[in-house]
Amino acid sequence: MASVIGYTFFVIIIMMTLLLLGTTTTSHGAAAPPYGYGNNNIINVIKFGAKPDGKTDSTEQFKMAWNSACTSIRPATIYVPKGRYLLKYTNFRGPCKNNKVTFIINGTLVAPYDYNELANSGGFWILFNHVDNLTVIGGNLDAQGSAFWDCRRSGKNCPVGARSMTFNWVNNLVISGITSINSQLSHIVINTCNNVIVKNVRIIAPDQSPNTDGIHVEHSKWVNITGTTIRTGDDCISIGDATFNLFMDQIKCGPGHGVSIGSLAKEMEEEGVANVSLRNAIFYGSDNGMRIKSWARASKGFVRNILFQDITMFNVQNPIIIDQNYCPNNQGCPGQTSGIEISEVTYKNIHGSSATSEAVTFDCSASNPCQGIKLHDINLTYNNKAATSSCNNIRGTTSGTLVLQSCL
Repeated sequence: MASVIGYTFFVIIIMMTLLLLGTTTTSHGAAAPPYGYGNNNIINVIKFGAKPDGKTDSTEQFKMAWNSACTSIRPATIYVPKGRYLLKYTNFRGPCKNNKVTFIINGTLVAPYDYNELANSGGFWILFNHVDNLTVIGGNLDAQGSAFWDCRRSGKNCPVGARSMTFNWVNNLVISGITSINSQLSHIVINTCNNVIVKNVRIIAPDQSPNTDGIHVEHSKWVNITGTTIRTGDDCISIGDATFNLFMDQIKCGPGHGVSIGSLAKEMEEEGVANVSLRNAIFYGSDNGMRIKSWARASKGFVRNILFQDITMFNVQNPIIIDQNYCPNNQGCPGQTSGIEISEVTYKNIHGSSATSEAVTFDCSASNPCQGIKLHDINLTYNNKAATSSCNNIRGTTSGTLVLQSCL
């Protein structure tokens, strides 16, 4: 936990420095970070020939800048001035020689409009891989995903698609101030990472854009997501297997599919999800609010010690939902029940309006009923009247003030 606090302080120092000192100009005519920052080990991508015109492929130039930073024996800062930089699939791979790399983006990174140019990328656009002590600050990611979505909707033979920015095996990571627009698939993926701070991020995609999850976390520990606004076509934040100690605060979601734990029970051998909290969140017109979802099939996984607190709903279709009978098109699980064990889930001070009469749905596994579900101070209305709820295979309690027709 000390490392998380340390990196929060580090980000604050960076942003204060940028605001107080302003920018200077390099010999290339591009804005640069203020003097004195990063011990002057600043690597400007324009020095390597990157073109800020949005048309010239700058992939190799960015890779050269990364190699220069990663092989430096001193902490290094890669700087991207204002402008639009066309990047194809880019793998920023470590480990690096020094103990810290900072990536400051003042411009916009643009993906190819032709989605086939990322067809052989393994599902990635920008990938950070096996890097420790990494900070990525500011700037825009424009994945230009609309043509890919049209292909998916048409039923044509389309590529698998690409996630905009993925972090694999990155420890001590800070992501601050990024705006991600129109990703082909998920916008930001945190996979097999430890000690992560995501703050002041904005994610934007149309509400009908398929599979455009805002932030996806899996196989990771000690992740903090704060001050983030997400408007997208799928989950605002999705939480996959083997996620532990995930803390979300000051989240704005909608449109989108809410904050979802799952889908789980995809595999028999799963590690579970535990110690997750969402506080001070607002949902605007989203399909779901807080959702826990698992396939209706066997698994050794679990969900436990989950807290949803101080949440506001504005016209949300399913403000609170546990769905353990997920089986789209009745394929892969007919006649089965979910092996995921769900326990100790608390909903506290949840209020606002539901877009449907049933605001709370607990559809738990017949073979593994939900245990220890707690509702405290719930005020959810539909057409200015107390909304309803439904319960299947659940054991729980209520307390405090309830403006809800509770089934518990």
